[in-house]
Amino acid sequence: MKKFRKVLDGLTTSSPGGTIGSPSCGSAAGTPTAAPTPKEIDVQETLVSENFQLCKTVRHGFAYQPTALAFDPVQKILAIGSRSGGVRILGRPGVDCYCQHESGAAVLQLQFLINEGALVTACADDTLHLWNLRQRRPAVLHSLKFNRERITFCHLPFQSKWLYVGTERGNTHIVNIESFILSGYVIMWNKAIELSTKTHPGPVVHLSDSPKDEGKLLIGFESGTIVQWDLRAKKADFRIYYDEAIHSVSWHHEGKQFMCSHSDGSLTLWNLRNTTKPFQVTFPHGKIQKDGRKESCKPILKVEYKTSRSSEPFVIFSGGLSYDKAGRRPALTIMHGKAITVLEMDYPIVEFMVLCETPYINEVQEPYAVVVLLEKDLIVVDLTQSNFPVFENPYPMDVHESPVTCTAYFADCPPDIIPILYSIGAKHKKTGYSQKEWPVSGGTWTLGSHTYPEIIITGHADGSVKFWDASAITLQMLYKLKTSKVFEKPKPGEGRAAELVEEDPFAVQMVSWCPQSRIFCVVGISAHIILYRFSKYDANTQIVALEVRLQCESEDVITPSENENNPCFSEPGSHSPQPHHQYPVSPGSRTPESGKDSIPCLKVKERVVRVPPGYQSDLVIQLLWVDGEPPQQITSLDINSAYGLLAFGNCNGLAVVDYLQKTVLLCMSTLDLYGATDPYQRLTRSPRRNRQSTSEFCMRGLSNFYSDSKKRIRTSYQSLTELTDNQQSVDMERSKSPTSVCVCSVDSPVPVHYPTSLHNDPRVLPEPVASLRASHCSPVFYLLDNVKGPGRKLSLPTDLKTDLDHVNGHCTSPTSQPCSAGKPRIPMGPEGPRLTRRGPGRPPFRKAQSAACMEISLPVSHTEGHASRRAMLQQLHGVTMYSHDEHHTTTSYCWSERESRENSFSRSRSSSVSSIDRDTKEAVTTLQFGESYGRKSDAFPTPCLWVGTSLGVVLLIPMSIPNDQEERMEEPVTIGPSGAVQMLKGSVLRFGFLDCMGALIQSPYEVWRDTNAPEDPDRPRKRKLVHFSPSSSQEACGEGHLAVVCSERQAKVFLMPSQSCLFVHNITESSFVLRADVVSVCNSVCLACFCANGHVMTLSLPSLRPLMDVNYLPLTDMRIARTFCFTNGGQALYLSSPTEIQRITYSQEMCDNLQEMLGELFTPIETPEAQNRGFLKGFFGGNAHTFDREELFGEAAAGKASRSLAQHIPGQGGVEGMKVAASGAVGELARARIALDERGQRLGELEERTALMMTSAETFSKHAHELMLKCKDKKWYQF
Repeated sequence: MKKFRKVLDGLTTSSPGGTIGSPSCGSAAGTPTAAPTPKEIDVQETLVSENFQLCKTVRHGFAYQPTALAFDPVQKILAIGSRSGGVRILGRPGVDCYCQHESGAAVLQLQFLINEGALVTACADDTLHLWNLRQRRPAVLHSLKFNRERITFCHLPFQSKWLYVGTERGNTHIVNIESFILSGYVIMWNKAIELSTKTHPGPVVHLSDSPKDEGKLLIGFESGTIVQWDLRAKKADFRIYYDEAIHSVSWHHEGKQFMCSHSDGSLTLWNLRNTTKPFQVTFPHGKIQKDGRKESCKPILKVEYKTSRSSEPFVIFSGGLSYDKAGRRPALTIMHGKAITVLEMDYPIVEFMVLCETPYINEVQEPYAVVVLLEKDLIVVDLTQSNFPVFENPYPMDVHESPVTCTAYFADCPPDIIPILYSIGAKHKKTGYSQKEWPVSGGTWTLGSHTYPEIIITGHADGSVKFWDASAITLQMLYKLKTSKVFEKPKPGEGRAAELVEEDPFAVQMVSWCPQSRIFCVVGISAHIILYRFSKYDANTQIVALEVRLQCESEDVITPSENENNPCFSEPGSHSPQPHHQYPVSPGSRTPESGKDSIPCLKVKERVVRVPPGYQSDLVIQLLWVDGEPPQQITSLDINSAYGLLAFGNCNGLAVVDYLQKTVLLCMSTLDLYGATDPYQRLTRSPRRNRQSTSEFCMRGLSNFYSDSKKRIRTSYQSLTELTDNQQSVDMERSKSPTSVCVCSVDSPVPVHYPTSLHNDPRVLPEPVASLRASHCSPVFYLLDNVKGPGRKLSLPTDLKTDLDHVNGHCTSPTSQPCSAGKPRIPMGPEGPRLTRRGPGRPPFRKAQSAACMEISLPVSHTEGHASRRAMLQQLHGVTMYSHDEHHTTTSYCWSERESRENSFSRSRSSSVSSIDRDTKEAVTTLQFGESYGRKSDAFPTPCLWVGTSLGVVLLIPMSIPNDQEERMEEPVTIGPSGAVQMLKGSVLRFGFLDCMGALIQSPYEVWRDTNAPEDPDRPRKRKLVHFSPSSSQEACGEGHLAVVCSERQAKVFLMPSQSCLFVHNITESSFVLRADVVSVCNSVCLACFCANGHVMTLSLPSLRPLMDVNYLPLTDMRIARTFCFTNGGQALYLSSPTEIQRITYSQEMCDNLQEMLGELFTPIETPEAQNRGFLKGFFGGNAHTFDREELFGEAAAGKASRSLAQHIPGQGGVEGMKVAASGAVGELARARIALDERGQRLGELEERTALMMTSAETFSKHAHELMLKCKDKKWYQF
């Protein structure tokens, strides 16, 4: 009967509907006290599903992999096409629009309909698209798909509705822009060339109409053939055959000359009077060698020939440099008269375009700037000044200046922080820019009413950190911080830094920022943390460094005497700590004297340095090497300015630092934080021989192992049923433990008991025998970078361990046998399967894995498989996983009948903690300081540290912090871990705290004060703290608060201090949560989650009701997983490409207001009038103005094109912007209402017409009757 009841409990737990709002969930927490029902909490939840809608808002940064460029000289807007099918349209600052072709085909060419508010795109799938730009979100009006020919070049004459399209076969087709239908007029390649020509001329690479006569079309073929086609006569005026391939052609404005660029690096100038040979041939960069021959040069890919009234013509081209000079950077050459200026670029040139004053090709062009599109940048050169300076780019095009490795998003910041950061950052801006205004100034944008201060922080691979103003859906750089200035430059090939990281030793891994106190923390890939304080004054400072040994290795040699003489904290009585040389010893670490490698990865500057205003380094914390092995990377960080504490953790354990006193308060392994409340059974393991062990130590270690193992396992097993029992018994058990020592902090009057080294704990002694089995469970991403050498055990799920057990060539998984409850496990004997294969070793770290550098495309399946998970995690953190035979063994568990159903996970293959029996290293995955109740018996909230681990365990560490400012700087902070609080499925990702009314409780903070400001004797500076205590805001609701905990698979809400579970919701079974956060939306609070399968979900708080679940995007690359982050106001962002930041919103209110916030791309502007040509020019210049294209290309004259040649596809976006803007239920209702109005109007018109027809019929009948009466009596001869 008990088993049957447990099966029913499991069924109700797994069903989402049965868990939310169920009062029985209180007992699911495993507590003896009865949990209050949701009715007793009485939280009025205001959020409903109608408050949420997911949509993209704006994309920032440089267009990734650009391919094409276009400019509207009248509207002054710029368009950039990309290889992924995206189109970025830029105008004045604030006017920035992103469009995406559904096909995803690369954009080959862009053509504006000048001053018409439309854009034509030619894509690599041989499709033409017409975009309507007269709406805030452009949409495709028409598409034309070519079926039999490949598009190579397009040309649209100014004020023409006929588009010339050149193809790979050498044919030229003509498309009507209005209807997007092919004309029957075709210029076939065999008609364009002479009949005697034996070879195909190649694809069409150029099309342009003559400035002198619009009825003449110049066609350039790749082979070097140029034909001027008379559109009226349908024949060629002249043909030019040149030996070198043609890349581009440019006309002189008078239409008498044109210039060609060729593949041999030459420019040819042709005169229409004599087309038999070029008028001029030049090799701009080809020098004559000693033997009289020209240097071979690279092709000139494009040339522009522009005239000016006041000076010589400009000839601007890209390429053409000589091959001999290796390593030369790409260059843009400007030839102005006899002067030749070469502008070297940082990246290859994709395209450039000269901006001119007039849109008419038959007028003097008057060039004033040239836009150069590079592979990773966009620059504009001022042609009006002789030194050709560049314009200062107002767009955030340098997000990727160094690859982005992490992001953070802060909405509703203090209003004064943005002006201060901008004023500090403005002092370090580059100079030498052109003084003229940015020439791309089209569109209109106004600051919307729904704006608030927002800041985005990006960390980069070179150690730099950038602060961006993201208010009002714009992005502007505020301030740049270089963390590498704290360290000495590592010499190449020397020191541990060279071994640790081949490149990017300063790469930023994580950031933590408190906007109120302006304290900023940076976590680097070299296992270092830098704490910065903000000051408006420069200062001379000496950087304080703390070195922490957080290396819990079972192989380390440690004797009882060493363990007694080296506690985790600084020794009592050391009133003046020496920060530069402190070695707080962690469990299982050696003394600094005995360890030869007790050095950090990077060397901090020891001299006094002068720091400018802005963020100034206050403290550097570094993890040390131990026994030749590097420290594990830091996986979690939290800082609290009110407490003056900083906490961080990795897969070895947890450390807490007092950054006011510059001391280490706590440095413990995760296992030791449990004490006697370890919720897991762990295997006994035979010890592995240490590299430096002696026979004496081996014997002593074995005796300790066998004498202690049975007690440890029994204690661990018993603690499963007492997970949240009276804390007093936990402390008693810990104090009675024979393996505990009394460890005191500096000058601490109260001893705090902690378990001793892990070396007396049999749970950490691994055996080099692997028992492998597959399971589908959630990974711990940030641990994969930490694999290094033998014994680098990671707390990973089972399916990852099958791949990682052989990383670096060492088997590390133990082999286990099924066991009964309360009995120690015996390691499998020789008959068990053993894996001894070795893979090639890996260096400790490779190049910093930038979130922006990874180009990954992974298949995302609906059912999560072992291979796909392996590939996903391998790609995410760059760990090479070696294939090997996998021996699958199952392990059965016997759990106490008293254990609650929520804390006992199914030990099936789908369990997220199915590898804990073989894993002893448990990573700290999230940390959160806050006012809470450390123990169930606490009556008042105290400062606490919430700790979440990779095994789903939540630990609570209460702290005692002196309140007085002077005491805080002198008296120590005491910390006492209280053991495990709760357990969840999967790694813990996020904590959040609510009061009993459901309002979000903010973490306490210190109000910012400038420590470098001049002293005022009348007003001494004191620390001003702001607390948000749970008991202060809810006298009517009783004491206590709600704790929200979210893991990779589950979310729970606990009532503190009783620690009883009120609500639980299984977020996902087939995937896992990547990012989660408690955010405020619409004056309320919800839990937002982003899953690996691409779903974005929101859950109500505290009831955890699903409010939104949208399949937004599949996780096709790991960049999104690394950079996705939520913030308040219903916003989120991620790195959509290595160079672009995509912002999204999941708030219905913001979606409704988005149209108001976006800029207008099209503004009504009168087209400038053409210059008066004069009588003589008009008379001798031909009859260009009388050319009627409609007469030639229309259906009446040219007929219809073949239907099989191209297919017309109507677009989804009509001219009416309502169809694009309106979406969802409101839009549908609006459209239905409009349709009804139109129908009623039509019915009214029909009724009026019917009445009019009846009146007309009556009149006709009357006249007919009168005529009949008049003629009735007349004879036939009287007519």
